[in-house]
Amino acid sequence: MLDTTQSEAAPAQDEPRGCLFALSQPPLMIFLAVIGCLLLMAALHDLLLL
Repeated sequence: MLDTTQSEAAPAQDEPRGCLFALSQPPLMIFLAVIGCLLLMAALHDLLLL
């Protein structure tokens, strides 16, 4: 039989998660990529076409 009791060394579930956890979420990364592409396109338009 497996022992399923939690040990003392297990991390607490109430620990705050940092910025790296937030950046690992796919919807946020897609949003940031779209904003980055829009900024890049605007910068290239200003540099090359104006």
